[in-house]
Amino acid sequence: MDTPVVHHYADLDDVMMHYVRAGSGPPVVLLHGWPQTWYEWRHVIPALAERHTVIAPDLRGLGDSSRPEAGYDKRTVANDVWRLVRDHLGFERFHLVGHDWGGPTAYALAAAHPEAVATLAILDVVIPGDGGDFSQGGRRWHHAFHMTPDLPEALVQGRERAYLGWFYREFGYKPDAISDADVDEYLRTYTRPGALRAGFAYYRNLPVDAAHNRETIARFKLPMPVLALGGAKARGRGAEVEQSMRRVASNVEAAIVPDCGHWIPEEQPRFLLDRLFRLFGSGA
Repeated sequence: MDTPVVHHYADLDDVMMHYVRAGSGPPVVLLHGWPQTWYEWRHVIPALAERHTVIAPDLRGLGDSSRPEAGYDKRTVANDVWRLVRDHLGFERFHLVGHDWGGPTAYALAAAHPEAVATLAILDVVIPGDGGDFSQGGRRWHHAFHMTPDLPEALVQGRERAYLGWFYREFGYKPDAISDADVDEYLRTYTRPGALRAGFAYYRNLPVDAAHNRETIARFKLPMPVLALGGAKARGRGAEVEQSMRRVASNVEAAIVPDCGHWIPEEQPRFLLDRLFRLFGSGA
């Protein structure tokens, strides 16, 4: 990565949040998913940092952030991000981008503080409780597996490279998008004590997230400009992302990312950057 990032920690009481920061200008907050960390944004941070202050945290329990026992419903995870960006860093308004579980987290943050979110981008994920089928009728088999108490930890512990490596390969269309060195960086944190439990807790809170979101959706739709992107290939969600966001937001633009699976920031960073810069211009 050409642009250096600076690593920081913020003490948010029940979680010590690690985040990286780069650049200057209007802030952009990037929220990663599972089984990844802030590092998934490595290809887009340099270009964003030429025009923006980029903030990319490791979400509660993941990466180099601490791993509390509880608090993995997305309202709580979103509040971590809010406290980081507003209380710790002092930004009152920002652009927000979420991929995978970072997407529902970004939705929860935008719903709680719509006045603070200038634009919202959701990458290859749908919103639990929006009336759609989050797990695609079981085709995303790992959702139910990860929600099972204790069993995933027992089976995956010590086999993280085999298990997580399957997702890095199978959910991408471009085979070289996540290299062996990149996998090493992800495994550096996902093999630490408590990391598997924390990651699976994102799935175990799915019923809570869906209930929270149904309550929100019944009250209002997000007002800010929203970009919905889905991968066209492999296990990308394609048009599902647009369909989901139109159920929860009133101002949606969408695209299906060509030659791309689930890992949009790593498989098609230039496409993503082009659409993000256009989006940011609409939410100035």
